[in-house]
Amino acid sequence: MVVGVDAELDEISVDDVVETENVIVSQWREVSADEKHQMRERFDEILRPLGFETSLLVIRRANSLGLCFLCMTLSAILNLRVQWRKEQLRDIVQSLFTFLSHATCQVRVKRITWPPADYEQCLMFFHFLQGKETGKLLH
Repeated sequence: MVVGVDAELDEISVDDVVETENVIVSQWREVSADEKHQMRERFDEILRPLGFETSLLVIRRANSLGLCFLCMTLSAILNLRVQWRKEQLRDIVQSLFTFLSHATCQVRVKRITWPPADYEQCLMFFHFLQGKETGKLLH
C-alpha cells in the first residue's frame, strides 16, 4: 500500500524554501536511482527506523514536499502511523532533508500531514486483503 504524506518546511530554518525543496527533490532522484551512489549508505541509515517493510518511493514538490512510502504489511502502516503521531517521522524526514540539501544547519519540517481519511483507506485495504485470505482458507 502506498502512503502519501506532505511535509511542509519551516521557512525560518532555510534561506529559500523553494530552492531547498528543489535541491532535496533533485538529490533524492539521484541517490534513489543508484544503489551504489556514494550517499546511499547514509541515506539508508536515516530511513532504517522506518523498518524493513516500509520504503520511501518518491519525494515530489508541489505546495510542499510530498513523500510516498510503500508499506508492505498492516504492521508497517501501523508503525508508520505511530511514528507520525509521536513526531518520530518528522525527525526522520528532517534528517533526510538536511542530508539531501547539504545544509549546514538542520532543515526543519513545520508539519507532516497525513489525513485521517487516507490512513483509514490504508487500514481498509489491508483488512480487505486479510478477509480475502481468510475466505480462501474457508473454501
